[in-house]
Amino acid sequence: MKNVLFCLLALTVAFTACKQDSAQTEQTATDLKTNPVINDANKVKEAVANQIPDDTVNVAKITFLEEVFDYGTVKAGEIVEHTFKFKNTGVAPLMIEQAKSTCGCTVPQFPKDPIAPGASGEISVRFDSKNKSGRQRKPVNVTANTWPKLTSVYIDGTVEKDENAATATNKK
Repeated sequence: MKNVLFCLLALTVAFTACKQDSAQTEQTATDLKTNPVINDANKVKEAVANQIPDDTVNVAKITFLEEVFDYGTVKAGEIVEHTFKFKNTGVAPLMIEQAKSTCGCTVPQFPKDPIAPGASGEISVRFDSKNKSGRQRKPVNVTANTWPKLTSVYIDGTVEKDENAATATNKK
C-alpha cells in the first residue's frame, strides 16, 4: 500500500512540474513576442539573413584594377576626371544597379548593360573641385548583383585654394 501511495505521489509531482514547465514556456514565448527590444533584435537578424544570398559563390563579382585614384594636387575649380576599370570575375552576368558619391561634386557614369563573366567595363568619374580646399577623398559607391552588394572606389587628392578667386571675391 505504501508503494502505491508513493507512486501516486511521485506521478502527481511529475505532472505538476511538467504543467509548470509548459506554462513557463508559454509565458516566455509571449514575452518574446511582446518585448520590443527582442522584436527589434529579431528584425535586425532577419534583415541581415535576408541580405545574404543562398549562394555567395556563384554570383557576379566586380574586381577593380585600382580601388583608389590619387589625383595629386589641383587648384580649386579644376575638374578631375578618371576612369576606373573593372572586370567581372564572377560566374554570372554583372548588373550595376547604381553608382553614386556622397556629394554632387563627384559624378560617376556606369554601364547600364550586363557585363558577361570574364568581360571588362569602366566607370568614369568627374570630380569638380570648385569651392573645395584641403584633402578630398570622395567615394564612388557601386551597387550591383554581387556579394557583397556594395563596392566602393575612391578619388583622393588635395585641392589648393585659388588665391585669384579669393581676391576677386574680396574686391566685390
